[in-house]
Amino acid sequence: MAQVEATTERVVAADAEKVLDALADYRGTRQKLLPEQFSEYEVREGGDGEGTLVHWKLQATSKRVRDCLLEVSEPTDGELVEKDRNSSMVTTWRVTPAGEGKARVVVTSTWKGAGGIGGFFEQTFAPKGLGRIYDAVLARLATEVEK
Repeated sequence: MAQVEATTERVVAADAEKVLDALADYRGTRQKLLPEQFSEYEVREGGDGEGTLVHWKLQATSKRVRDCLLEVSEPTDGELVEKDRNSSMVTTWRVTPAGEGKARVVVTSTWKGAGGIGGFFEQTFAPKGLGRIYDAVLARLATEVEK
């Protein structure tokens, strides 16, 4: 099994603190940011950053649906980490200042991929597909925080 990684980033016209607060608001803002690939969204514990437990289904392809139960932590300033209890997937959101009134948001997901030929295709195509999904999340985030 090989490690698979997908990274997407965007600079948004809002202060880093405001952007991180929006991402950490699982009871309010976060659900509004999710495109149609996400379903069955439910906050089970917490709802604001560290200590949140959130569930959703992610339909990455027409045949692939991940049932995600994510534990949220904030190991360092400007960082949210979502660890899936149902798989090896870990998604890290990093928000850093990018000039006056701007923030850079980098989202990286990693997981242990399949072996063999299936693993080859997963490593080749999954990062691009997940990147498109997170591009949509970041575009919605920009619309939300740039108001």
